[in-house]
Amino acid sequence: MTTTTRRMQDLTIDEHTLTVPLVWDDDADGRTIDVHASVVTRSGGEKLPYLVYLQGGPGHEAPRPFHAPTSPSWLDAALTRFRVVMLDQRGTGKSSPVGDRDLERGAAAVAEHLTHLRASSIVRDAEAVRQHLGAETWSSLGQSFGGFTTLSYLSTAASSLDEVYFTGGLGAVGHDPSEVYAVTYDATRTAVERYYRRFPTHRDAVRRLVDRAAAGDIVLPDGEVVSVSRLRSIGSLLGSNDGWQTLWSLLDQDPGTNAFRHDLASALPFGGRNPLYYVFHESCYADGVVTGWAAEQAEPADFRDDPTLLTGEHIRREWADTVPAFQPWGDVVDALADVEWPRLYDEAAIAASGARGAAAVYVNDIYVPLGFSLETADLMPGVHPWITNEHEHSGLRSGEVLPHLFDLTLGKRLR
Repeated sequence: MTTTTRRMQDLTIDEHTLTVPLVWDDDADGRTIDVHASVVTRSGGEKLPYLVYLQGGPGHEAPRPFHAPTSPSWLDAALTRFRVVMLDQRGTGKSSPVGDRDLERGAAAVAEHLTHLRASSIVRDAEAVRQHLGAETWSSLGQSFGGFTTLSYLSTAASSLDEVYFTGGLGAVGHDPSEVYAVTYDATRTAVERYYRRFPTHRDAVRRLVDRAAAGDIVLPDGEVVSVSRLRSIGSLLGSNDGWQTLWSLLDQDPGTNAFRHDLASALPFGGRNPLYYVFHESCYADGVVTGWAAEQAEPADFRDDPTLLTGEHIRREWADTVPAFQPWGDVVDALADVEWPRLYDEAAIAASGARGAAAVYVNDIYVPLGFSLETADLMPGVHPWITNEHEHSGLRSGEVLPHLFDLTLGKRLR
């Protein structure tokens, strides 16, 4: 265990690195990994309780805290009530990050390693950090996949959680991934058609780009020859508050320019910086099942027939052949698609957890379906759902969502 401290204007950031088992509860397996957490404290807040932030993904590290301007945007609100623990989930950031160099160990070994990086193990790591900090309990803030991880936390260690906050993270409990993807296609279709109603000429712009992609005429700066399915994944932009602006700007450009090629590369939702986001993505929906490329299985007929229907977080097997950053991972993703994943959630335990807090549930969420979120909310009567169409899935970044969730929780306690 190591600890260092640094100052960032009026913030104190204590950096903690703990060594933990790769495989929890298996004394015969001696493999270990490092888990890193930054504890952020504002001057005068040294005795406040802890709030652990669980990042979305899977496969992304926690944001690094800054204060000129405040980053992440919700940090100021959080620091009014808490010391904030930015946990790099195992395999990301400074927590024994997974990257291309791991492939030297062979695809089978890497795939087996990745099976130990799911939400249930992240919860055990979080518990180790909490105990290291000497906190009897703490609260959690789960964005997207971080909310899924919170549900796993409530399934196994609910007594450690004081208040729980979800932002676009009330995942489907007890549903097959193909069910979830089917509903996300419906939500994405609605978002895409809404965009075309606002900007009708852009449907033809997409058709022209699809034709170019089919002919192999869109080549990114890293040499990727953009496939049609890869191009269509820019629909994921419609899942954030201002992503439509990025999409509009992209479709307004001349596709033969450097600007278009570079901007398209930046707009695509999966990339080489965090290969886990692609490689490991479908596992986050696997509550006791084999994924088997569920997003492809669930693709509706109209999406297959109409390439102007853009897609969201719907990953494709072919990207392991066509995307340079993913090509080395082909055997790994094939192995993971055949894994029979253990359960992530215990519905009865969640219902019995007595969880208290609040959840932002976004009506137009193209990543986490509204209906499934409301089902999950029903398991936790002490968690106040805020059902809103004011924000998309990225609403936490607005800086407005977290204060509202705090108000809901405090107000509910006063009644």
